[in-house]
Amino acid sequence: MNFLSHFYFERQTSNNYIVMGMVLPDLIKNANKDWNLNPQKDEYLFSDVPDYAALLTGWKRHLELDKLFHSSDFFKQQTAVIKKLILPALQSGPVKPFFLAHIGLELVLDHLLLRHHLVDAAKFYEQLNNASTTSLEGFLRLAGLPDQPRFNKFMDGFISSRYLFSYEKMENITYALNRICMRLWENPFTEEQLAILTSKLEEFKQLLEKDFMPVFHVLDQQINAKKQ
Repeated sequence: MNFLSHFYFERQTSNNYIVMGMVLPDLIKNANKDWNLNPQKDEYLFSDVPDYAALLTGWKRHLELDKLFHSSDFFKQQTAVIKKLILPALQSGPVKPFFLAHIGLELVLDHLLLRHHLVDAAKFYEQLNNASTTSLEGFLRLAGLPDQPRFNKFMDGFISSRYLFSYEKMENITYALNRICMRLWENPFTEEQLAILTSKLEEFKQLLEKDFMPVFHVLDQQINAKKQ
C-alpha cells in the first residue's frame, strides 16, 4: 500500500507519531532503497519513551497491513486485471509487468481516496511535520539509521513538496510510476508508452472505482481486531 492508503487507517488518529510510524517504512525506503531497519525485532529499546512506542506501533501496523493487503484476494484479482490492461504499454523496454501492476494498483488506490475525499492530504502532511522532531531522530538512531542528515533532507523535501496532492490527476500517477521505475532501470518508458500507460490506468481506475472500498473495510476490521 502507498502513503495515503496507509494513512486511511489512521486518519482519525490524533497521535502524530503513530501516523508517522505508519508510513515510516516506506519513507525510509524512499530515502535510500538499501536501508533496512527492523525496530520491531527489538521492541524493548522503544518501550520506555511514549513517542518511541507510538512510532513503533505505527511501524508494526504498516507491516501488518502490507502483509494482509498483499495476501488478499482483492490484491491478486486486481493486479491481474491491471497487468492485462497495461501490457500494450510494455511491448518493449525493461519494466516487468507484475512490478508495474503492483505499484500501479497501489497508486490508483491513493488517487481514488483523494478523488472521493476519503483522506485529508493536508492533515497527513501536517501530522508528519508535527512528528518530525528529536523524538523521531531518537527512534531512528536506536533503529540503526545509517545517515540521519540524509534522511532529514529527504523528509524536509517530502513534506514541503506536498506531491501527494498531485495524485488527483491520472497523468501524475503515470509520472510517479515512471519516477519509481527510473530508480531501477534507465529510460524505462518512451513518451508513447507513457501516453498509453495513462490511458490504460484511466481505464483501470474506472473499473476499480465501482468497488474499491470493501477491501479497506475488511482490512480496517482485521487491523482493529489485532489492536485489541
